[in-house]
Amino acid sequence: MPETSLTVDHQELYDGPTARRYFAKFERITGHLLRVAGEVEAEGQLTRTEARILGRYLTALTGTFRALSYKYLMTGRSEGSASLTFDRHESGFPVAQELMMMALDAAQVQKHLGGMASIAELKDRMVRQILRDLTVPVQLQFALAQRLYYEALALAVDQAGGIFWPKNDPDVQFIRDLPGRRHFLLHWAVYDKQVNLPVVYLMDVEDSGKKPLPRDDRRWPMVQAHLMAQSAMGLKLLTIAQGFDKDFSGLHPKRLRRITLGPMYSHDFTLQSGPISQVLSDAKAADGDDWALVWTVEDLLSEREEEVKEGWFSSAERQVFKLDAFAPDSGLSRIDRMVILPERPYQVLAELNQPGLRDLRKFVVGASGQILPAR
Repeated sequence: MPETSLTVDHQELYDGPTARRYFAKFERITGHLLRVAGEVEAEGQLTRTEARILGRYLTALTGTFRALSYKYLMTGRSEGSASLTFDRHESGFPVAQELMMMALDAAQVQKHLGGMASIAELKDRMVRQILRDLTVPVQLQFALAQRLYYEALALAVDQAGGIFWPKNDPDVQFIRDLPGRRHFLLHWAVYDKQVNLPVVYLMDVEDSGKKPLPRDDRRWPMVQAHLMAQSAMGLKLLTIAQGFDKDFSGLHPKRLRRITLGPMYSHDFTLQSGPISQVLSDAKAADGDDWALVWTVEDLLSEREEEVKEGWFSSAERQVFKLDAFAPDSGLSRIDRMVILPERPYQVLAELNQPGLRDLRKFVVGASGQILPAR
């Protein structure tokens, strides 16, 4: 991407109140995502296991925004305070570099905490400065915010899953035994730097190996490395699945899904084109309701399995994947898009009834926070 494009698409939040409004918006949004996952499960689009796994990544994403909100709590108020950079075009999320820096901070978190006063000590100093000097303890407030940031990272390191990292390595869930095989659900996630969005992958795999995949100290590390190397939005699911099918003869990928969480659109924060722009502009919603989040599920299913020759004396089983008859070049069986938005923007969306938004599955956030599925 050209440097000029990066400059236009990325924006820093130098102003403290604006930064806090940004994080407050995402706190509301991430708080709704678990309930949306519950609705999708209730509709039969996710199994209980899949919804639970997806919920872990959604919870981790909430933890990421909470940690970043501490890091940038004193933006514009304290000397030396930094500012968040986010992608305002077709993302709305922080740029991937923010999460990379957070991962580096986490790697040295104990070193950082060891050089800081405790929360109790910082609060005591703040009270004493206010009473003694009658001044706002800005520097101490900054130190406290940084302490909270590093403690959030330390907790995430100790309790896996508390933060959505740039790379969230593959894990495996046993589903059931099959004749001569075992059914596993592999799952992993990345913060894709091409689009600056969190992306979750779910792969149903049948394992015909002698040793179960998660206990196979030869195959499992290779599988993990392979999947992380192929986790890019620029790759079609068909390319990822066929590569996996070819490289691991005892593993048979039956289904691969890619769930992209975002973009987040907001009339105040992002530059959007197309029908969603008019919806948010016309809605003139209050700050807490000025948003819409798109959730996309790409799905690739194996249609059948066939035996193919490998060399002169051997053969292997390969998947034949079902492709969308109307868009075979997409490398998908199907794609589903959902939009999550508050009541006021939804009312405008329904009134405008724009062709580009009609086919989206809609989830409306009610006044009391409940999720209302709509068509």
